[in-house]
Amino acid sequence: MGAIVGVHGIGKYRYYREAGNSVAGAEAAMRAKWDRYLHRGLAAGAPHAGERYVTEIAYYAHLLGEHKQDGDPRAVRSMAAGEQEVLVAWARQLDAVGEGLTGALHLVAGWMLERMPDQAARFAALFAPEVAAYLAVGGEARAGARAAVAEVIRRNRPKVVIAHSLGSVVAYETLWAHPDLEVELLITLGSPLGMRDVVFERLLPAPVNGRGERPRQVRRWVNIADRHDIAAIPPALRSCFTGVDREVLVDLDRLDFHTVEKYLGCGALGEHLRPYLS
Repeated sequence: MGAIVGVHGIGKYRYYREAGNSVAGAEAAMRAKWDRYLHRGLAAGAPHAGERYVTEIAYYAHLLGEHKQDGDPRAVRSMAAGEQEVLVAWARQLDAVGEGLTGALHLVAGWMLERMPDQAARFAALFAPEVAAYLAVGGEARAGARAAVAEVIRRNRPKVVIAHSLGSVVAYETLWAHPDLEVELLITLGSPLGMRDVVFERLLPAPVNGRGERPRQVRRWVNIADRHDIAAIPPALRSCFTGVDREVLVDLDRLDFHTVEKYLGCGALGEHLRPYLS
């Protein structure tokens, strides 16, 4: 029985391309990085000597399509309609965006490029297209991504699932859709699950009376978020989900606020993972 399965977040299509359009190659490259990042957080500065922590990464980025933006902040001006909708709904939730920008995509895009750190604009150029692709009504990408994650969890039977960014949405929906997938611990990192008008209301199953719920076959749920992560709005999920056993708010990096490298290496996962590591 494998201990840990990872579910990746946005911006990971390049691993598929670099591996010659191979899912296995993309997964292997990502898993090697996750092992190094986790070691940094678990080993108190000891060098990584090939230790394995993650059994497999559930890879699904190729099912969302290759987005030509690839993180280019200038691409926010040329997004498709669904991507624009996600971008504007997300930008409205940032405190710095005034009411005068609502409904005006070009102003939102211009504001991001001129006012926000370049890293934030690059994040938006990835976040909006991939979230829109996954959440598209009747889209094959959503079903395909959930099936891919379910297959990896079913094959490995992990005790722990670590889901980052958009991967937390895919993992949440997958676990609800497949009640045979029993997991002792779900760890969500930088999760947009509670993001109103973008993700929360579109979840399957839909929230009831304004609240979502921990998948019933998941024994414990730990949510970890950077206080300044602009993907994790709100950073704490207990306000909109029942069954979050532990909330951990961290301070990663004001500029590098969302990467899985920072989350896995920050040390906050240690106390939750060590019981599952030999």
